[in-house]
Amino acid sequence: MKKYKKISEKYIINNYLKKLHFNRKEAFDFKNDAAFLNLAKNKQIVVTNDTIIESIDFFKKDPPESIANKIITYNLSDISSMGSSPYAYTLSLCLPRNIKDEWLKRFTKKLYSLQKKYNFFLIGGDISKTNKIIISCNFFGYVSKGKIIKRKGAKINDNIWITGNIGESTVGLKIKQKKIKVNYLDKKYFLNKYLYPKHFSFGDKICNYVSSAIDISDGFYGDLNNLINDENFGASIKKKLIPYSIKTQKLINSRIITIDSLLSSGDDYELIFTANSKNSSIIKRISKKNNVKITKVGKIIKKKGIYMDDKKIKIVEKSFDHFA
Repeated sequence: MKKYKKISEKYIINNYLKKLHFNRKEAFDFKNDAAFLNLAKNKQIVVTNDTIIESIDFFKKDPPESIANKIITYNLSDISSMGSSPYAYTLSLCLPRNIKDEWLKRFTKKLYSLQKKYNFFLIGGDISKTNKIIISCNFFGYVSKGKIIKRKGAKINDNIWITGNIGESTVGLKIKQKKIKVNYLDKKYFLNKYLYPKHFSFGDKICNYVSSAIDISDGFYGDLNNLINDENFGASIKKKLIPYSIKTQKLINSRIITIDSLLSSGDDYELIFTANSKNSSIIKRISKKNNVKITKVGKIIKKKGIYMDDKKIKIVEKSFDHFA
């Protein structure tokens, strides 16, 4: 009979997590009660936290690589929206007793590849036993002093931009939930977009030229509303300018999914940002240099509210809310 290794905190740390600190002195090789952060000259530290929970943020049978990708993407998207580049993170793992070596191996292998790709490292964390998987990260990033991009800062007549495409993760989720049907190749494409949302490091590249920004994690309508809420202005959006992939546009044209559904749902992890029109040329050059698709979709206007083709949108539960 095959014997299984006994999984313990120490076992997980020594066999899977230690390789993630990249031998950085700040982590003390995970042999102290805490770590420290280096304060870079003329930099400020941006801090964020995100938590994902089995059966709420991901499905029980989702691949461990997807779960790792999501917790990192969620956090990278937050700090990027504030003009920051990643530096380090803590990782809290709440795992069931029967967690397997294979799951830990695949999960940490994906973390390692993302750390290498975006240049950050694990600085510490915690491990607990639970009935379902819960993962939480604190992320730390650097931004030049005085260059933090905030949600509040847009001005009337500023252009409104979006990175990437809207709605692909939403389509993937609806396919997984068996709410819509598509052909095999489209199913594979959209499921991959849902399971492995991509992060594009862009906020830190444009922080000198934008007036406000937010990541689209809870839905285009809701997150755009967060930019203009409590301000004495609104947003005018042109429906025909909203960027969709060719595959998503086909579903819209076939009435398999509605535009309202795509703009109300989250998990896109793109950026909405505003900028003075005089900065348009340089922002376009930066996007081209970094191979990041950007689309100008509207303007900040004097009238309060969000207007799609001059028709006011009602923002009532238009974005994801854990307590809705």
